[in-house]
Parts: sequence; structure tokens; C-alpha cells
Amino acid sequence: MVLFTCNKKYGELAVSRLKSQGIPYVLQPAGQKNLNVYFGRSECLEAIRLFVTRPLNELTPEEDFILGAMLGYDICAQCQRYCKRKDSEKCIRKN
Repeated sequence: MVLFTCNKKYGELAVSRLKSQGIPYVLQPAGQKNLNVYFGRSECLEAIRLFVTRPLNELTPEEDFILGAMLGYDICAQCQRYCKRKDSEKCIRKN
């Protein structure tokens, strides 16, 4: 699976290219000017539709971990990121 973030003005071009090649995709707004374009296997995109329902910076540490793993990010780095985010979450809850 791939995540491509672009300016909204390029959204139609990206969609046209994906459609012409028969590649499944999901579009999600990313702020006011950008668009997240997820593309790849349908099974992965269905999972994205189910759990990426808000801006990426608002995902839980668990959702963030899953998304990173789905995108093929280094799993050890994802584990470190997850632990760091969970520690930050604990600090926020204490205050």
C-alpha cells in the first residue's frame, strides 16, 4: 500500500492516473489544501476506510502503528515510535 499526499489541485490528476491503471484508491482530506491518496490492494484500503477516519495526527498510538506497518515502514522504528507515543500519552494523563 502507498500513501501519497498532494495539493488538492492535483487530486483529479492522481485519480485519473490510478483509474487508468485499474489501481484501487481511497481519498481523504489532509488539512485545507492537501489530499491523502492511499492506493494499493483493496483489502488494505478497506482497513484504511475503517480506522483512518480523522486526521493522521489524531490517530491513537495503536492506529498509527498499524498504519505505519501497512505502509511498510521499518517495524523497529515503528515500535520505537509507538513506545514514545504511549509514554507521552501517560505523561498527558498524569497532568
